[in-house]
Amino acid sequence: MMIGHKLRELREQKGLSQGDIEKATGLLRCYTSRVENGHTVPSLGTLEKYAGALDVKLYELFYVGDGTPTPGPTLQASGEEADFTSPEARFRIKLEKLLKGLSEADRNVFLEFAKKLAAR
Repeated sequence: MMIGHKLRELREQKGLSQGDIEKATGLLRCYTSRVENGHTVPSLGTLEKYAGALDVKLYELFYVGDGTPTPGPTLQASGEEADFTSPEARFRIKLEKLLKGLSEADRNVFLEFAKKLAAR
């Protein structure tokens, strides 16, 4: 899903105009139009502004589905055998492989992003 479509969908559900978003975020209406039409990809900081203006949690700008997502299973520190067949476990394995390929600085940037996302 394109982030712009999700932003427009949420904005319209809330009955807000692009001008209302401009007032709430300080982002120009024409910028919001460019984002909603897929001509511009907003930064994480900008997405936080949109989430605040739309009164939603940051993850809701990316989440497709109804209700609140549930956390996946966690690996057991006690040595119990983990289930690696679940989609969540496969995701964690892929994520771990990707993170191993990052520099320490890039891992720190990713960690800060994850902390901000989790705090919402």
